[in-house]
Amino acid sequence: MHAMKTKLLTILLFAALPFAASAKKDSLHDVKLKDIDGKEVTLGDYKGKVVLVVNVASECGLTKQYKELEAIHRKYKEKGFSVLGFPCNDFGGQEPGSNEEIKAFCSKKFKVTFPMFDKLVVKAGPKQHELYQRLTGKEGAFPGNVKWNFGKFLVGKDGKPLQRFEPREKPDAPKVTEAIEKALSKK
Repeated sequence: MHAMKTKLLTILLFAALPFAASAKKDSLHDVKLKDIDGKEVTLGDYKGKVVLVVNVASECGLTKQYKELEAIHRKYKEKGFSVLGFPCNDFGGQEPGSNEEIKAFCSKKFKVTFPMFDKLVVKAGPKQHELYQRLTGKEGAFPGNVKWNFGKFLVGKDGKPLQRFEPREKPDAPKVTEAIEKALSKK
């Protein structure tokens, strides 16, 4: 009887392994990044928080969204939410500056307090950052290239991508804030 139980448990364990691996893979918490000051971080540093991942640019017609991004960051910060800004120069060369220049621009022009990161590549290709491969790649949560600056991805407390919002979707639009509030209410 004991041998049969052991055999059954072994079979169940091996049957469950692919599901456990896939559940871990769905979480973005293991994605390695650098913040805008060059410090090594991971998305796991935001475990337990709802985050809005946004590819940003300083010289874009949508740059004014920084104001709305900062407003929702401040509105929901105390409830466990953060905007995460990822500068990218993929669209029309609209983020040509260095990290220092980007940081100064965001601080002076829009009083940005949300975390900003090292400039990265969001478009598909050999230099695309792992974060965007996992968000938009063939096997990603939301397959299909980011269309322009200020594409947004809502990520849950567990690191799993929840929703995608296109660049022209305003950060404070009801569709976005309702999704944030719903994600924050989940245990």
